Amino acid sequence: MKARSLRLLAVALLTTLGGLVAPSTPALAAPTFKVPFPCGQAWTGQTRTGHSPAYAVDFNRTDDLGDPVVASAPGTVDVVTNLGDTSYGRYVRINHGGGYTTYYAHLNAFNVSVGQTVGYGQVIGSVGNTGNSSGAHLHYEQRLNGNDIQVRFNGTLALYWGTRTYTSDNGCSAGTATGTVNTAGSPLTVRSGPGTGHTAVGTVADGTTVTISCQTTGTTVTGTYGTSSIWDRIGTGRFVSDAYVYTGHDGFIPGVPRC
Repeated sequence: MKARSLRLLAVALLTTLGGLVAPSTPALAAPTFKVPFPCGQAWTGQTRTGHSPAYAVDFNRTDDLGDPVVASAPGTVDVVTNLGDTSYGRYVRINHGGGYTTYYAHLNAFNVSVGQTVGYGQVIGSVGNTGNSSGAHLHYEQRLNGNDIQVRFNGTLALYWGTRTYTSDNGCSAGTATGTVNTAGSPLTVRSGPGTGHTAVGTVADGTTVTISCQTTGTTVTGTYGTSSIWDRIGTGRFVSDAYVYTGHDGFIPGVPRC
């Protein structure tokens, strides 16, 4: 019994010190959420301390009843329901993976069904005045693991607290861009996802010109061009850190979509 106790103690110590712990799965980066309206539209978004939940945004514009509402990021629709004259009334929830969901409430009508896959700019419903709404508007939320979080569009925090006009680039036509890898000699590791915790799937040589099909956020990396959390997709399941790629832009490249 004493020998068994000593073995268990040794295992516990090794586990505590990391000797027997398998590498943890890297946390998934938040999706690049966009304003939930068609490309080019300007909407007034309001946040207020008395809102429920606290970080929800109410969107309005003139004569907005029946205006289309679009998915703010790719995902799978997992709730399409009507609560009648209470709470959210008609609402849709989209599951974006990694624990992230978005809510679109007080809708006038639905354009999607449960289990449907949606992408940027896809119409999911229309602005309404259902539930406990006191006037036509869209009640919008971003949540992580069921908890409401402060809303971000293209990685930028919404205004808390007050009113701001947001112009949508959701579903806008976009193209690709090119960039030049600059590592001062060493090959640049290509990852299966946007982060250093993802599997290495190859390398690209210093000086290589790459085609960037979309950009997203992930692990923060310090490289040739400073510190950046932006990752460039250069093929299916192939990502490189933007900190090592010269694109001519400090940050996201205008016109290139978010992954």
